[in-house]
Amino acid sequence: MHRPFFMRIVQRLSTEVEYFRQSQDATGRAGLSPIQKCTAAIRQLAYGTASDTVDEYVRIGGSTARKCLHEFIARIILLFGDEYLRRPTQDDLERLLYQNQQRGFPGMVGSIDCMHWEWKNCPTAWKGMYSRSTGKPTIVLEAVASYDLWIWHAFFGAPGTMNDLNILDRSNVFDDILNGNAPEVNYFVNGREYNLAYYLTDGIYPKWATFIQSIRLSQGMKNSLFSKKQEVVRKDVERAFGVLQARFAVIKNPSRLWDKYKIANVMRACIILHNMIVEDERETYSWRNIVSEFQDGEDVDQTYTVGAASLGSNMSSTITCRTHLRDKQVHDQLKKDLIEHIWTNFGHLPHNED
Repeated sequence: MHRPFFMRIVQRLSTEVEYFRQSQDATGRAGLSPIQKCTAAIRQLAYGTASDTVDEYVRIGGSTARKCLHEFIARIILLFGDEYLRRPTQDDLERLLYQNQQRGFPGMVGSIDCMHWEWKNCPTAWKGMYSRSTGKPTIVLEAVASYDLWIWHAFFGAPGTMNDLNILDRSNVFDDILNGNAPEVNYFVNGREYNLAYYLTDGIYPKWATFIQSIRLSQGMKNSLFSKKQEVVRKDVERAFGVLQARFAVIKNPSRLWDKYKIANVMRACIILHNMIVEDERETYSWRNIVSEFQDGEDVDQTYTVGAASLGSNMSSTITCRTHLRDKQVHDQLKKDLIEHIWTNFGHLPHNED
């Protein structure tokens, strides 16, 4: 992260959290500064090292560094969680829909997938529940990411023996839609109107109206082009996982913590910090430079609208929403329309011709 961005975090913590303020002991000697405490916590997250490895760099003992880490994580979640781990607002949806429409997928708001984090110190009694075929216990993160690598949804804590479908049944990814709190999205694909946004997924996810998968063993030029575009755009969430692990090695390395609640807090804080870095660096790059290869210099008409939520939260509307979310007929029709839409807009490009 950039130094000015790090200093803004230090300033916020030292102003609003008493633990991070510099104090004095009985002799008037100054204690640890806010920069020392925050640096010790950030280095443990960034390098995934033990607490006592920062003692020579920032002059903090192992037990103090460990306390700094957990205090830092707790305050990051408390102060920044609501803003940087939020569901997409109406403005966010408009931006996401515009970006993804330029890439050939109108109505798409992100891609969804799962990532495993190894739990080295998993209690022996739980090892069978958390271990997969590799024999190493893991905890699963389900996430939704957009093209700029912002993580919009994070569901963490499922045992590693579960696959993506089992986790989807537990996940809260569709709670806002079922409760009638999600903004209403209307868009057109191949001349047909749809009113439910969707995610790009891999083949394990079910054929619901909210999921669009690639075509396995695609036949014909249209299906092949659709599969190519879908697999390229779906990698957004894979890229987000890779960047998250590259920035915070504590997630890439096996977790040495014993408490599952503390492990969840580490993951949550790293995702919040990741989103904060994405926002801080957003001005240094432009997704339009890469999107230009899809649209080939041509403007794509805006064919969507985003409005306020119109569904209630009573039982009947919840059942109706759930049925609509899992409608296979809508899924099949949307997929056919997307195949035609992508072929119409990108089939003429030179790099798509065999």
